[in-house]
Amino acid sequence: MCLSVPLSRYPLYQLGNPQLRIFRTNFFMTLVKPGKEQPPDTVQFRIPMEMTKCDVKNYLEKIYSVPVGAVRTRIQYCTNKKRNHLSQRVKRPDYKVAYVQLAQQQTFQFPEIFPQKDTAHEPGSVEEMQDQFMQDEQQRQKADPRRGGVTEWFGL
Repeated sequence: MCLSVPLSRYPLYQLGNPQLRIFRTNFFMTLVKPGKEQPPDTVQFRIPMEMTKCDVKNYLEKIYSVPVGAVRTRIQYCTNKKRNHLSQRVKRPDYKVAYVQLAQQQTFQFPEIFPQKDTAHEPGSVEEMQDQFMQDEQQRQKADPRRGGVTEWFGL
């Protein structure tokens, strides 16, 4: 006779025996740079459709200790105008956008990930030659005004 013991992920809970467990959320939030100018205390996130305003507030307050004043959400419906190689319509998935207003007069500045570099190069450097080459290529690829808007591949 053989007794089988069910295996569980965690040891059984016993009163007075605190167990260290890490609970991960089922949600993920993506910080988005807003297209339009936002107030300095507002942050924009892209969130899953199942996530509610209360979930967003609890997520930011409990995990990241960010004081949240108000949360506004909207659903962005995507169009299905694009077609694939088989001429079938392709629709991008809809998503939800959350606008989080920070509390306690806190402000948020979106970080500048790719700062602008100085365009001034010393004469004779590799960067200066690359810039000159790119300017020449752009000039060469401009449309010929004498062709009247007709593309180059269409010979006259």
